[in-house]
Amino acid sequence: VQLVESGGGLVQPGGSLRLSCVASGFTFSVYAMSWYRQAPGKERELVATISSGGRSTNYADSVKGRFTISRDNAKKTVTLQMNSLKPEDTAVYYCYTRRQSVDNWGQGTQVTVSS
Repeated sequence: VQLVESGGGLVQPGGSLRLSCVASGFTFSVYAMSWYRQAPGKERELVATISSGGRSTNYADSVKGRFTISRDNAKKTVTLQMNSLKPEDTAVYYCYTRRQSVDNWGQGTQVTVSS
């Protein structure tokens, strides 16, 4: 299993970023996918989850209405569109899936929101 994130960077408050995660090594279309984030000195937290077929999504209260998770099963990609970014969104963002009782994480991509 391999999960490779991209799209992080430095953005001003109020700006937008689009994170992508490309999966390989497993049958992507049958597993739910999630994005987590970890800020310095804080625990890793769940940001958003999307069901295997993409019909169901869930978000942390802190990002509802600003972030959108989506997936393309043909391209084995899950995306996190982040709008109206705030300084408190600064963190390393990780792609995640649980497959056969095993947690699988990407390497993470840094998102920094600062003026």
